[in-house]
Amino acid sequence: MERAMLGRVGICCTLFAVALQVCQASVMVKVTPEVEVIKGETVKLPCSYTTSAPASPIVVQWFIEVAGARKQIAYNSSHGFGVDAGTGMTERLTMGKDLSLTISPVMVEDDRTYFCQVTAGPLGFSDNKTQVKVFFPPEKPVVTGNNQAISVSDAEIFSEVAKCISRNGFPQPRIIWFKDATPLPEVKDQKEKTYMIPSVVKEASGLYTMTSTLFMHPVKADAKSVFHCTVEYSMPNKQIKQESSDEFSLSLLYPTENVFFQLKNQGPVKEGDDVLMKCETDGNPQPEFEFFKEEKELRGLKGMLEVKNVSRKDAGIYKCEAMDFDALDGVVELIKTLNLSVHYLDPVAVTPEGPLFAAKGNTVELQCRTKSSDEFTLKWKKDSKVLSQSGGLTIESVTLAHSGVYLCVGAVPSVPGLQKQASVTLTVTGKPEIDASVNGFVEKEGGMVTLNCSALGHPAPQFTWKPSGKEVCSVTVVGNKVISTITLEASAVVLKDGVICEANNSLGKDMKRFQVSIKSDPDKASDPNAVNRGRHLTQLSLLLLSLSGLFLVYTP
Repeated sequence: MERAMLGRVGICCTLFAVALQVCQASVMVKVTPEVEVIKGETVKLPCSYTTSAPASPIVVQWFIEVAGARKQIAYNSSHGFGVDAGTGMTERLTMGKDLSLTISPVMVEDDRTYFCQVTAGPLGFSDNKTQVKVFFPPEKPVVTGNNQAISVSDAEIFSEVAKCISRNGFPQPRIIWFKDATPLPEVKDQKEKTYMIPSVVKEASGLYTMTSTLFMHPVKADAKSVFHCTVEYSMPNKQIKQESSDEFSLSLLYPTENVFFQLKNQGPVKEGDDVLMKCETDGNPQPEFEFFKEEKELRGLKGMLEVKNVSRKDAGIYKCEAMDFDALDGVVELIKTLNLSVHYLDPVAVTPEGPLFAAKGNTVELQCRTKSSDEFTLKWKKDSKVLSQSGGLTIESVTLAHSGVYLCVGAVPSVPGLQKQASVTLTVTGKPEIDASVNGFVEKEGGMVTLNCSALGHPAPQFTWKPSGKEVCSVTVVGNKVISTITLEASAVVLKDGVICEANNSLGKDMKRFQVSIKSDPDKASDPNAVNRGRHLTQLSLLLLSLSGLFLVYTP
């Protein structure tokens, strides 16, 4: 009896040991838990396995779930690799020798769980799953319906502001509205002042088209706001990206609360200017406007009143009236006024009136006057040189050089460009006065030399040269000066006695002697410094002639 019991115990222990060996034998399957891919690209799903003991045969299968049941899509067995037909993926699947499953190109419907199952004969089977996540960026959102005019007068009515549409994204994106770069809370309660109604359409491609319609009761301040919408979507590696629509503003209609009437000219207005006045309101659209000056109606255009070539009589009170019949009567002041000031400066009057004549040595007194709307200045000028900072100018003991044009300039410093001027011509009478003579030089006796004799005087002087030249003399006028030019032969007499220029008029005469020398004359070069002095004298003469507007010409 006892031996039989021991026998049964021994058999049980043997069976338990075999069962334990079988239980310890196993198959381990390794996959990538999650794989991300963009629609249209290629994705590879790795699968590998290990066993606790050698086993045969080995069968590897890939499955997907359809209606809650697994469906084989690819396999590897002792008979080779295969892809199941009729799965909707057949043409896009390949199974590699490394047991991986490749999908190309990836479609939206490939976003699902894939199972890799390995069966190892008596060791049994095991599986593991890979989640494939497919992504596709949506198109840039487009805003429509934002070009309609919206009235802000009725506080009980909500208006459809705009509709934002973003097409063909995956997974399902979302739309966010922005006002002045600040996101609006995503509100769906239609009792709120601002709310959105979203909708989603799954296209035949499996991609999502998102639409969000923005409703709000706008206020007047919203006319200055800028709106846009943004589509927010997911991409691989947990990236959250955004793309925005073009910005837009609301076209709001609201009545006038304030009227503005202003002068558009920059700086003070002076006689002769074109004046532009603008009348506008803070309402939309702008109403018609009527303009008046001292109850006289003026013609304006679209809120603009222009007065060309204004004069002092155009100064005064101008009135603008906005014809906005939607404004609150008795609450909103629809009339504005503008006081136009026109600055003026009367023409400058000079006394005595010209032309003036004065004998040499006399005293000349000039006076100029004007009137202006502002403080003004008067200056006397001659040849751009200021002679007096007041309206009076006294010239004592006048000389021939005082002859010329005197200018009196009136100006208003506070009004740029407001300036008037008048001139008077003064002629000083007297006998001629010849400028210092400029000697001439020739290369040799018998050469031709040109001399210039310059003189002041009125009446205009007549010139006589002694000896006279072989060529005709010429006379020119430069400023107050009369210049006589002669060309003659440097004869022995000329080289010895020089040439005399005589200028005379009815009041008298003046004369000057011009020396003519040979550049290499030994008599004039006996002094060692004579040559240098002659050269310096020649240079100085040329400079003086240049300054006085004269020219010396040498003719050998």
